[in-house]
Amino acid sequence: MEQLWEQALNCLKTQLSTENFETWLEPVQFGGIEGDSFVLRIPNQFFAEWIAAHYLDLIVDTLQSQAGDARVPSKVRWELDETLRERAQAARESTPPPPSVRAPRATPRAPVSADLNPKYRFKNFVVGPANQLAHAASVACGSDPGRRYNPLFIYGGVGLGKTHLVNAIGHAILQRNPRARILYLSAERFTNEFIWSLQNHQINTFRERYRAQCDVLLMDDIQFLAGREQTQEEFFHTFNALYHSDRQIVMTSDVYPQQIPEMQERLISRFQSGMVADVQAPELDTRIAILQTKAESEGIELPSEVALFLAQAVRSNVRELEGTLLRIAVKAELLGLPIDLELAKDTLRTMVPNQDTAMTVDDIQRIACGYFGIRLADLKSRRRHRAVSFPRMIAMYVCRQRLGTSYPELGERFGGKDHTTVISAVRKIGSLVEAQDERVLGAVDAIERKLGI
Repeated sequence: MEQLWEQALNCLKTQLSTENFETWLEPVQFGGIEGDSFVLRIPNQFFAEWIAAHYLDLIVDTLQSQAGDARVPSKVRWELDETLRERAQAARESTPPPPSVRAPRATPRAPVSADLNPKYRFKNFVVGPANQLAHAASVACGSDPGRRYNPLFIYGGVGLGKTHLVNAIGHAILQRNPRARILYLSAERFTNEFIWSLQNHQINTFRERYRAQCDVLLMDDIQFLAGREQTQEEFFHTFNALYHSDRQIVMTSDVYPQQIPEMQERLISRFQSGMVADVQAPELDTRIAILQTKAESEGIELPSEVALFLAQAVRSNVRELEGTLLRIAVKAELLGLPIDLELAKDTLRTMVPNQDTAMTVDDIQRIACGYFGIRLADLKSRRRHRAVSFPRMIAMYVCRQRLGTSYPELGERFGGKDHTTVISAVRKIGSLVEAQDERVLGAVDAIERKLGI
């Protein structure tokens, strides 16, 4: 019967895609026949459920066709053997394909994510007390994916290094295993792809991509799934498929799992089932180290007194801290001046924090309306014209960044908007800020100057 099973596998290999065969059937071993059942040894229980739902009939038919007149049992008994998947993976990695099917040297077995940011690696991530736990857990995931800290949930405010850590995990895994299939994306993109697949009758392809053709799933801004019941349902099953087959899952959010509004309890439970680590605003010494690291990577001569001044002036956001350094460097280059304390103070004169300045959502709304020349009633209305929607998104972003106002409260203060609308707005403006969009940067800077920040 062992020979019959090998013959059946060879036949199945021609009927299934390479990815499906290697993922679901290659790790399985034939365990003989017992009574009216044949035994299949599998890595975990999820394999039994998946194979039974998708391939069992095909396996039985193939065995029967290979057996000819001999009788083959129609029932299967599953036998767990946790070593099987690891052995199968090791065999695939150590055995090159035959010359006739070997891919070009630079091409991996399967496409890996092209979306990883090449700048975000562990070697240039500055570790301090505010991010030490998240960094240690990320390094562990990068060195032993799917084994430790699975899933890994990293949460914290905007611009504190969550995306840097997630990308670094992906790079670390690829360095150890260039054949690893890594998907890095935002929850918003996952949602958009899911909706598109439904509209275009491609849901099976979508599920194949995320459940079978993925070794590591890295997802930013999981809070974007809030309130999206159907997408949450799909992600729940995707999560289970990856988790039960020991695939690494890493997620980021701006809040702790239980603080994500309108998120299914069963998803929150799964988010908390592994390691939950936070990243906080860095303390002074870490901010100085971040500036020095950025200056070194950009070839900027940064005097220690300027680094100290900037670290004291910009306290809450690593991205803003690095951006401020680059602005000073550009100004120095344009004016032909060295970077010194006088230039830094002159550049940041209106950005130095004023501890006595009281700021409220109303203040930001009022100043945003004055800057864009619109009425407060329009800012709070449901109008979607860009002349109104863009100022509204800018104001929401500044409120979130400077006041830390919750998404539900912002939705209420901006005319009863759904909190997911606010999340989308803040994320969109944040992306444009990161991309150095001149219009967005100009608007945000102008509003902050009038606030006395």
